[in-house]
Amino acid sequence: MKGSRFENKVAVVTGAAQGIGQAVALQMAAEGATLVLVDRSEIVHEVAQQALAAGAAAVHVETADLERYPDCCRAIEGAHTTFGRIDILVNNVGGTIWAKPYEAYEEDQIEAEIRRSLFPTLWCCHAVLPYMQQQGAGSIVNVSSIATRGLNRVPYAAAKGGVNAMTVCMAFENAQQGIRVNAVAPGGTDVGERRIPRNTSQQSEQERVWYQQIVDQTIDSTFMKRYSQPDEQANAILFLASDEASYITGTILPVGGGDLG
Repeated sequence: MKGSRFENKVAVVTGAAQGIGQAVALQMAAEGATLVLVDRSEIVHEVAQQALAAGAAAVHVETADLERYPDCCRAIEGAHTTFGRIDILVNNVGGTIWAKPYEAYEEDQIEAEIRRSLFPTLWCCHAVLPYMQQQGAGSIVNVSSIATRGLNRVPYAAAKGGVNAMTVCMAFENAQQGIRVNAVAPGGTDVGERRIPRNTSQQSEQERVWYQQIVDQTIDSTFMKRYSQPDEQANAILFLASDEASYITGTILPVGGGDLG
C-alpha cells in the first residue's frame, strides 16, 4: 500500500526526465503529490504520463534550460500560476560533464561544469523563495554529491561544494519563515544508459582511463562496495522533503554507502 506523505502537496522536481529526478517524481506520484516536472528535454512528458499512472494528483510540465536564470523564473512562475502554491522544490539538475585531472581542464570546460551543477540550484532557489516566504512554509531539497571529496572532478566538486554552502546559509536565513532547506549528497548511482548523455563528444583512450579512475575510487571509498540505485537516492530525498523531517534543516545527508564525501 502506498504512503500518502505528499497528498495536497505541490512539488517541483527539476531534471525530472531521467535518473534520480525521474525516480523522485515517480515515488512522489505514488504518494499522491501534485507535480511540476521541469527539464530541458521533451522526454519529461513521458515521465509525466508515468507519474499520472503511478498516482499523482496532477502533473504539469515545464520545459526549460535551468542553466539560464530567465528559464528558471519562468518555470517556477508557471508552477505557482498553475497550482497556486509550491510546497516542495527538489533541485536535481547537475552532473559531471568531463572527468580529468584539474590541470587538464580547459577554461570553457571549467565554466560549463559550474553552470551545469551550481547555477540551476542557485537560480531555482532564488525564484522559489518569495513564494515560499509568502506562504510561510516550504521545503527545499538540493542534490549535491559526495564527489566534493574525489578524483578527477575539481570543477564539479567546486559546484557541489557551493550547493552545500548555499543550502546551509539559506536554511539559516529562512528557518524563521517556516522554510526548511536541506541537501542529499549522492554517491555513485547506476542510472543505466542515459537517453540524454551529459557529454556527447567521443572519449579518448586517456579520458576513458580517467573516468575509470572515478568509478574505481567511488566504489573503493564506499563501505558497501557498490553503486546505488536511483530509488535509494530518491528515498532520502523524499524523507527530507516530507513533514517527517520537520525538525531537520541546514543538513547535508550523504547517501554514499558509508562514504561521507
